[in-house]
Amino acid sequence: MPAVSSAPDAGAAASSRPAAASLRAGTSGDYPPFSVWKDDHAEAFSAALLGSFAAEQRLALSWTRFRWPDLVGDLRAGRFDLAADGITVRPERSIAGRFTVPVARGGAVLLLRRPAWAAPAGSPGLGLEGARAALRALDRPELRVAVNRGGHLERVARSFLRRAQVVAIADNAAVRETFARGDADAAMTNTFEAPRWAEGLDRIERIGPLTRDVVALYVRADRPELAAQLDTWLLAEEERGALGQLRALHLGPGGGGPTALPVDALLCATAERLALMPLVAATKRRAGRAIEDPAQEARVLAAGRAAVLQAAAARGAPPPADDAIHAFFRAQIEDAKAVERRALAAPETSEPIFSLDDDLRPAIARITARMAFLLVRLPRGLTRESVLAKARDDLAESGLAPEQIERLVAALVAIGG
Repeated sequence: MPAVSSAPDAGAAASSRPAAASLRAGTSGDYPPFSVWKDDHAEAFSAALLGSFAAEQRLALSWTRFRWPDLVGDLRAGRFDLAADGITVRPERSIAGRFTVPVARGGAVLLLRRPAWAAPAGSPGLGLEGARAALRALDRPELRVAVNRGGHLERVARSFLRRAQVVAIADNAAVRETFARGDADAAMTNTFEAPRWAEGLDRIERIGPLTRDVVALYVRADRPELAAQLDTWLLAEEERGALGQLRALHLGPGGGGPTALPVDALLCATAERLALMPLVAATKRRAGRAIEDPAQEARVLAAGRAAVLQAAAARGAPPPADDAIHAFFRAQIEDAKAVERRALAAPETSEPIFSLDDDLRPAIARITARMAFLLVRLPRGLTRESVLAKARDDLAESGLAPEQIERLVAALVAIGG
């Protein structure tokens, strides 16, 4: 497959000099504004982003399409080096690969053509809880909801709509068509797609955002050097404003604000780590293992410190003080145990059980490596107030108590303060 870039000048720049290596990218090609398939390559936001990276790094970029239900399997099978699309960070994906720092923020949205049986819309509540209450009021067997099969949005739809008819459709474009012609009362989409899907349709209500989601590039687990290369580049692109310009051009207001900043990315990595803890708790429950494991905690603290020292050496910068590193990873451990305890107190679910040593701990180690990369890049002069406001928002779904979030923030500020 020929090398392709979607950045306007990237192809010319790449063709003027020999490429040093290849970069194989996977995309669905059916998820505008992130991906659109044309001939033998992708276009739209993800293609423009990766095209710029490939041109700058002198990589020959090629594209392969994946189906959303096959994303994790295709990545593990090595069909591509990374996937670039509107890929939401989810725990089962963290187990199979490694995410970069986020490139966009969004959330799930229900587009609704209110059925005759449904009560008129009341005054919308504020925030997530208001949107979720409005959705719960519609959760009846008569409600027909179309959603893309095998992706994040199907899981969102099924988690909130337990009684409605959730119809999963393999082709994302067909989801919108099903809704548009009236074969479904609603479509589960997100802040990125919703404005485009609602265009030209009458009497459409928008319920949401229902979730707080981040989108990132999704790299093979055995390619840490590629993930680090992308993270370094994304941070630089965010700092100079180029990433923000791409978001504005392709995603519009639904793309959210800056994401590839050290503090924001660290909080997103923390949320990703905490999202794995219910799976850790389920595995421990199945194996009859206790949440408290002092020997493992000591290993986690040592590994965190080693990762930060290595990241500082690679950057040629002095590392943070040992006590600050210890406090940060101790806060991560204590918050993780709090999430585990809450998960064990809830009824057992049918979620798959993963191996603690083969699946979950390697995934956590990959997130730790990204945290270390970001910790040595924290800007000076962080204040508790500014970081706490971000942390309350980014960690809201984790269920942490306010004092647990504040402890983590204090440790982070001590490093970058």
